[in-house]
Amino acid sequence: MGLDVEPGTVLLIVGPSGSGKSTLALTAAGLIPGQIPATVEGALTLDGDDATTLGPVGVAARVGLVLQDPGAQLVMERVEDEVAFGLENRAWPREAIRARVPQVLDEVGLAGTERARSRRLSGGQQQRLAVAGALAPRPGLLVLDEPTANLDEQGSTALIATLSAIRQAKAATIVLIEHQVDLAWPLADMVLALDATGRPIDVGKPKNVLRRSADAMRGAGIWLPGENAAQRLGTPRDPGDVLVRSEGVRFGYDRGEPVVRDLTFRAAGGERIALVGPNGAGKSTLGRLLVGLLRPDHGKVELAGRDPARMPAAALARHAGYVFQEPERQFLTQTVGDEVRLGLTAQERGHVDELMSRLGLPLDRFEGRSPYRLSGGEGRRLSLACILVRRPEVLVLDEPTFGQDRLGYEGLLAILDGHLDQGACLIAATHDRRFVRDVAGRVVEMEAGWIVRDEPMTAAEDVA
Repeated sequence: MGLDVEPGTVLLIVGPSGSGKSTLALTAAGLIPGQIPATVEGALTLDGDDATTLGPVGVAARVGLVLQDPGAQLVMERVEDEVAFGLENRAWPREAIRARVPQVLDEVGLAGTERARSRRLSGGQQQRLAVAGALAPRPGLLVLDEPTANLDEQGSTALIATLSAIRQAKAATIVLIEHQVDLAWPLADMVLALDATGRPIDVGKPKNVLRRSADAMRGAGIWLPGENAAQRLGTPRDPGDVLVRSEGVRFGYDRGEPVVRDLTFRAAGGERIALVGPNGAGKSTLGRLLVGLLRPDHGKVELAGRDPARMPAAALARHAGYVFQEPERQFLTQTVGDEVRLGLTAQERGHVDELMSRLGLPLDRFEGRSPYRLSGGEGRRLSLACILVRRPEVLVLDEPTFGQDRLGYEGLLAILDGHLDQGACLIAATHDRRFVRDVAGRVVEMEAGWIVRDEPMTAAEDVA
């Protein structure tokens, strides 16, 4: 297939998880086959020049890239140095760098964080920082792979507004991969829809693609504008016994800079709790404290009546499970089959095949695949399978819908419904309003380390 993207326009790429969208993005940015070995047929030209003859340095001078995992592309300790790094490599004058760094940080909502440590930022803040680094040099081609995935609503809206301004001014050509099509679709001049095998379903102007191929795209699991999932979780059950609690918990990664502040929190069996709030509010940190991945500086956490941070790993895994924003952080083996079976009892192993099939990762296809070669959505589902197969009482998910196509999302809801019916508790840190509406029975909102709201899901939210 030949595809020409006109200068100053936006190409939106949509497709199910594993369809090759990220691979296409890496190819457009010159990393495949330049930095990542691969067999490539056909040609990529940038401004009429063959990308292979430009080489990595020549391509990098023209292309800004935001990866699906923003943490993977952060290289400097301080925020301001991260943004300046790309400018320095392009030999920008020092005064121009000093002016551009705070300007672009303000554009992405990170004003005032110049001296903050990049690795201490929340996942959403790292996403903003990666976008800032890509935008700073004002590249001719901007390639963005799921740029809103970890952003709060304000950050997503601001990013789309920034991209819209770039498009309006024809300041750059944009290649955008995005599952949040209600945000992205109005921005697109052209849509490329891929099927599960990576072949094109359709390509063209957005309204024409919808008219011709909506049914085929829906069948492939692609989210379409204005559509919701085909199912929601059933009615929440009455809460059972308290499974996990915190009392006056305070924690900070750096001395004197608390991330959570004197939090008292309880979660009971059968509850479905959405942790919401802006990037950097402390949601992920609270989740890690509740399952013993972090130990509080002050106060206490109890899981099944014990301190989870002191529980043996095998015992902890039966009581609680945590799925990270970055699923590869918890992978330990070299194949999908080994990963999902690691440390299981014989009885637990008996549930693996069915669970993997229900999550869209059947072992007859994925058994020997590397966990590190999965798409973002597939990696997320594998990390969830590794936790769910142990049937923990407390399940903590950090941005569980990241990278999920519609079929993956609906499969996730079906699996959670069955698990929660057995009396387990779900605590999900999320910015996905659809997921909150479809799953949550209780909403806990955090801001600057405090819980500012804790109440049942309201009727108004339920229909939003």
